[in-house]
Amino acid sequence: MEDDTLAQIKSIIDGLRSPIVDLQILLSLLCRPLDYVGLLPPQCRRFNLEPLQGSRVLDISKAFPPLQRVLIEHVLPTWSTALVDEGHLPLVDQYFCPDAFSFALSVAGDVVLCAYSTLLSSVLTEESIRLLAKLSIQYPIDRLHIAAFAGNDSSARKTVRWDDCLRNVFAVPLKAANAVGTRDLPQELELATYFNNFSGGTERLIFTLSRSPSQDRTTSVAQLLMKLVNVGVFPSSSFLSPSQPSFFRSTLATIRAKFRQDSGHDYSKFWTNTLISLSSTVAQQTVFASLCCSLTQLPSNMSVAVKDRGIVVQESLLLRSMFGALQPESDVWNGVLGVMLSRDWKESHARIFVSWAAGAKTGPVNSEALQALLSRTLEMWCATEHVKHSLLSRHHYVTSLLLLIVSYFPRQSEYVVSIALSPSFVTAVGQYISHLDNNIRRCGMLAAEVVATRAGKNLDFGDWDGDADGKSWARDLRALCSARDIDFDPYAGDELEPAAEEGTLTEEIITAGVLEDNLSALKLTKASLATGYDSDDSLTGYASPTSSRSASPTPSELDEMEKDPTLRVGVKKIPRPVYLAQLGDMVRSARVKPGEESQEADKIEMALNVAEELIRKKRDYGTELEENAANLVYGFSSLNDNFELDGFENKRQRAINALVACCPRVSSACIIEEFFSNQYSTEQRFVMLNALVLGARELASLPVHSANLQPLDNQRTAFPSKTLHPTLHQKYLTASGQANGTIQGLLEGVTRTAIDRGKEATADKVPEFVRERQLRIRKSPKVAEVSPAERQSRALLPGQNSQPHRTAFIDVAAEYFIMPFINRFWVFLRNEQTREERTAHRDALYRYHGAGTGLVLNPVVLSQFMGSLALLVHAAQNAPQWLSIIAPGALELAVTLGTRPISRAVSGDMDSTGLTGEARGKEASVLTGALELSLIVLDGCLELDGGRSLGLEQTALLLGAGEWAGKVFELLEKGTLVEGGGGVHEIRLRRAAAGVLLKVDELTSKWRMSMVDVR
Repeated sequence: MEDDTLAQIKSIIDGLRSPIVDLQILLSLLCRPLDYVGLLPPQCRRFNLEPLQGSRVLDISKAFPPLQRVLIEHVLPTWSTALVDEGHLPLVDQYFCPDAFSFALSVAGDVVLCAYSTLLSSVLTEESIRLLAKLSIQYPIDRLHIAAFAGNDSSARKTVRWDDCLRNVFAVPLKAANAVGTRDLPQELELATYFNNFSGGTERLIFTLSRSPSQDRTTSVAQLLMKLVNVGVFPSSSFLSPSQPSFFRSTLATIRAKFRQDSGHDYSKFWTNTLISLSSTVAQQTVFASLCCSLTQLPSNMSVAVKDRGIVVQESLLLRSMFGALQPESDVWNGVLGVMLSRDWKESHARIFVSWAAGAKTGPVNSEALQALLSRTLEMWCATEHVKHSLLSRHHYVTSLLLLIVSYFPRQSEYVVSIALSPSFVTAVGQYISHLDNNIRRCGMLAAEVVATRAGKNLDFGDWDGDADGKSWARDLRALCSARDIDFDPYAGDELEPAAEEGTLTEEIITAGVLEDNLSALKLTKASLATGYDSDDSLTGYASPTSSRSASPTPSELDEMEKDPTLRVGVKKIPRPVYLAQLGDMVRSARVKPGEESQEADKIEMALNVAEELIRKKRDYGTELEENAANLVYGFSSLNDNFELDGFENKRQRAINALVACCPRVSSACIIEEFFSNQYSTEQRFVMLNALVLGARELASLPVHSANLQPLDNQRTAFPSKTLHPTLHQKYLTASGQANGTIQGLLEGVTRTAIDRGKEATADKVPEFVRERQLRIRKSPKVAEVSPAERQSRALLPGQNSQPHRTAFIDVAAEYFIMPFINRFWVFLRNEQTREERTAHRDALYRYHGAGTGLVLNPVVLSQFMGSLALLVHAAQNAPQWLSIIAPGALELAVTLGTRPISRAVSGDMDSTGLTGEARGKEASVLTGALELSLIVLDGCLELDGGRSLGLEQTALLLGAGEWAGKVFELLEKGTLVEGGGGVHEIRLRRAAAGVLLKVDELTSKWRMSMVDVR
């Protein structure tokens, strides 16, 4: 009987394929198969004049695909307009997308599965795309799953049907987009809309199947999630464009609500089993990373508010509900841990991860998981590659993760004590402290203090006041670690805060190095007290009666008492020096006699207070300054803060700056000679370099950009008000300048300007910009030439005093600053390498190392040296010797230091990671300094003569610089790690290499035809 029915359907197909002359005939043919399978709408039964005869059982997969194909290829192209006009187009749609009245019928699901296969295997027309859009809305994936697994067929056949269904539905957006071309695509088939709706159907499918779970159902959903992962529906980014589909952005709110209502945990268990069943660990990591990016963002990553701590617990409960408890032996442990430790998350994510590992408030604290997580985190934190090459954001995340885990252990826990005493941790702390980036150095110092405190030890590095160099971040993390997020109510909101103020316990957390005004009071809820957790690092405050003792004197009152002559009987007063020789005797006095230490401190304090003013006053008074300049340079350069005087570093720096600015010929020569002596510390060498740079900029009339180091005259007249209190005067004056104002701050501004200047040269090559410049109206010059008669009359004005001639930096730059500095370095480098060669045959303990700590060839000092030289070269750009002497000498020095080994200690280090065989072990700071010096030289040459002298007279040097910068940039783009390249050096090195490469390309493209190959 079924064969007879199929024969009747075949005759209907033949009739539809043949020309049809009347609409009634077409409707009659369309109604007969639909009525036979029970999908004919009631209002269309009047058109079924000849019903099909036979059995009611019909294999839809055999009978309907030919009908669907003939409708797409023959009927709709001819009759679509007539069917729309008469209102009979839904009758055709019943063959592909049965209406809502037939939605629950099993035959409707079979028809839809056949419709997807038929539509996607044919040429997509406008009608086909319309039907696909209708199917995506009316028959979501959860309904298709029911259709694929319905019936009494074998499990293998159901699996094949589900595979075909997934292949078809995932191909719809791409095939539809290719078919429409430049025409408009229905909104339902746009990538984001389609897969967002698809994600909603997937969540509904999981919820439905969780009521009666089975292994086949879990496997089918895991297969669906794998497909979603492959098409990118689980993005690992918190900031998504509207055109990017996201599973959790569409479904996370619904998932949260169902988890809270899931009293039997069936929904949670099905999610966990499905994610564990994913066939790929990479897929598990992708889903987990996307979920972490979709978690609630806290207003502040390290907020200690009750509401924010509750949100952290909520998110950890969400992770536990989806992936289960975090156990070292669980199936998702390695995949989840790979995502936690291999990506740069925020501190808020670290809080959520630790709370999840601790059990997420579902029972006792999971110590086993915390120990395993702490072990892996400590391994990452102590890794040499991480310490040297990770960026600041990653250091913050890993350090916060480490300290948060430690805070979950009881005080003096055996596990924490073992970590504090472990060699790997102690070695890593030393590596952090030796890092060049102050912010990263703070991470190691903070971790050492917190771990030592939790282990029952005392450790305080000090200097935690202020907001610079990550100090505020460290204070926030200390406050966060003083209490555990897991002890707070996950659903505690703003309504709990008033109750907490009335009757809850208030703890004042006092940590080492934090000022009293930064103490924070943390409010603990009743739920936290019920856990029995007691932080041993906190002190409970209590009310005390008012003391009857008189108040202690204020600092200002103590100063007045100290100055009271009636209280200073027998104390010898230090006279104020009036000659520079007296000033020199104060700072270069012989050994201190016993019992006169306080008098020696007063002498040095007096010398520092009057040094700059006295030096600047003697600037134009005969030869006194020239005769005493060398003595003063030696005295102030070797001065140490043995008595912890207020403002010692600033006053000493200002005095040496004044010496360089007022007597450049003598002072610069002395400083350059003393800089290469081995008797000075790194700090004293930095003072010398700062003096050369800031003094040169003052001579060149360039800004210093530092309120603390402004010349004395400028500082006294920089603020117009004379009525403010001195403290407020200094406060507002300092706020107007840069915070650092040192060599690195000035150098960054100069290199940025040099890189930005290349935009103008590039703009000349763009026709639109050139035309815009030509159309601008030229303004008349604002500077007019003064006639000789007017110049003579102005010279004879009464009351005009002739000013003494002041030395300009361009007059002394080459002879007294730059070239002596470069030549003395070459001599010093030759001597150091000779010493190393003489001791190379000895044992390692007795060899001489020229790049040791505190020496000139150490990367810290060497990078500062090249930065100072770059600023000196920049300030002397208008000197007559710049193009012929200064630029080639500075560029040769930069290329040599950036490519050649400078010490056997560096070139023989087998553990270091370098760029090339010759530059193996080259520090990122040294490479950055050399590239920035090259960038400033090339930029100056392009500004002065378009690079002609350098390109034609120093061709080999120019090409060598370009080849070197290109190799560095190429290796950095490939991901090569450079020694000491973490933190700010990572960005500066890449930027400097790209800048040199562009400058060399600009210069060679201009003079390539005139260059002579001398290689």
